[in-house]
Amino acid sequence: MTARAAARPVGTVTRGTTNPNRLRRMDRWIAATHGAELRRADAPLAVDLGYGAAPWTAVELLGRLRAVAPRACVTGVEIEPARVAAARPYERDGLVFRHGGFELPVPRPPSLVRAANVLRQYDEDQVAAVWQRLCGRLAPADPASGSRGGLLVEGTCDEIGRRHVWVALGPEGPRTVTFATRLGSLERPSDLAERLPKALIHRNVPGEPVHAFLRDFDRAWAAAAPYASYGARQRWMRAVRALTADWPVTDGPGRWRQGEVTVAWGALAPRG
Repeated sequence: MTARAAARPVGTVTRGTTNPNRLRRMDRWIAATHGAELRRADAPLAVDLGYGAAPWTAVELLGRLRAVAPRACVTGVEIEPARVAAARPYERDGLVFRHGGFELPVPRPPSLVRAANVLRQYDEDQVAAVWQRLCGRLAPADPASGSRGGLLVEGTCDEIGRRHVWVALGPEGPRTVTFATRLGSLERPSDLAERLPKALIHRNVPGEPVHAFLRDFDRAWAAAAPYASYGARQRWMRAVRALTADWPVTDGPGRWRQGEVTVAWGALAPRG
């Protein structure tokens, strides 16, 4: 293998579609659930992997992380050199852009890797290897300090960020799945199925846990219809509360109120 081939970024070019504020729901969740971990780190580094044809999501990520962890820095990583060149004028204190892929060309193990709308173009059987590679680059856990290590957040959303589903992974592997939506746009919870990440989207069929979860969620939503007179938020919260009887929901009303619900990965993991 030549040196040039060895240095070639790992991965393939994405469509690059992006819009301002598209990832606000994911960023809001990261700040709320991972902010303490970021503050604990001396120099927390976040990677916006595959940010696309414009740098908006990386710029926004820096602002949202610094609101909860003032020392946080962000590196935007793109496999398409022209996109990196176009993003360079947006560099500032704490924000840089680098050419690369899943190998993550950053100087130290990151406290956060956000990979939104990156793996949808890959085959399902490629996901596990990508997850393993990225998790292997995360900052390690440190039981002495109580640190659980870095976080990989990988998922998919629609073009304007109304509906989003993501998996959160630590150095040890997948932890949770989060469903997030603009409640006013939702007819039923299973509308989120079209935004399932690649690891789950082809598993939304009878006999698979994620299909059973969305079925139960729709039933809970229907049963909560009387609460619709108080608004979609109250209906969502009532439906999620009903789900907790049979599903390992890991968050609470403070997150449900945001149009979110997070479930332990093991309950939704594909069978076989």
